[in-house]
Amino acid sequence: MILIADSGSTKTDWALTHPEKGLMKVYHTIGYNPYFIDTESIFYSLSENLVKDFDASTVTEVHFYGAGCSTPEKKDIVKKALVRTFINAENILVGHDLLGSARALLGTSEGFAAILGTGANTCLYNGDDCVMNIDSLGYLLGDEGSGSYIGKKIVRDFMRKRLEPELQQRFKERFQIESNEQIFHTLYTTQFPNRYLASFCKFADEYLTHPYIKNKVRDSFRDFFKNLVSKYPDYKNYSFNCVGSVGYVFREILEEVAVSYDMKVGKVIQSPLADLVQFHLQRVKSKTTA
Repeated sequence: MILIADSGSTKTDWALTHPEKGLMKVYHTIGYNPYFIDTESIFYSLSENLVKDFDASTVTEVHFYGAGCSTPEKKDIVKKALVRTFINAENILVGHDLLGSARALLGTSEGFAAILGTGANTCLYNGDDCVMNIDSLGYLLGDEGSGSYIGKKIVRDFMRKRLEPELQQRFKERFQIESNEQIFHTLYTTQFPNRYLASFCKFADEYLTHPYIKNKVRDSFRDFFKNLVSKYPDYKNYSFNCVGSVGYVFREILEEVAVSYDMKVGKVIQSPLADLVQFHLQRVKSKTTA
């Protein structure tokens, strides 16, 4: 059995697959970002919330793609827990979620891949690995086009009372905000301020037909292309491929901006898991027929 995981800071989606039978079942656990959780906690969570539903000893391969798994040290935090959990797995890969997104979007083809969810990320992919990445700089300094970036733009205008009166009132009621101090308090005390900012992006989805909202989303994507996408060498020679809830929900505006940068639009999906399953099953078939 082959186990494939797409992990964020909030949740992890697991696909249990069989080389011949394909996808068997999908499971869900908490997120395992190694910046926020240690090996022992991951192992405990896996034991209590994942492998109680199936026989861990039947798993021979694990492919884990996760947020925060960008350095050998961080990858090792996750891998140690996986090795302890899946004792018969001969092959355990821990990779960055950007690699998982690129493989889901492009398979074994070269190209450009992006993530637009709570945060943002981009890369050039050679058909096997990410070969160039411009740092998005996170929600404080960058992450243009992401949910946190869009949410920040809207909540900032709300706090400065720059929204139209009707939108100002709807925003206040939607998030039950009584004062700017309430926002500041939550922003500086919550464990995940980027997620808090991204939560305001829901307002953009709900009121997308309003010209102000549509312009904020469009401006955010323009910043994304200006500061990240267009900085890749010969970026116009690639199609634009993207995974993530923000890119998927606002894909019409995203495609409009991509075209304005002379970039053809390729694949835009909400989640990479289904395509990752196909990528790894195809790899197994290629090995057996080689």
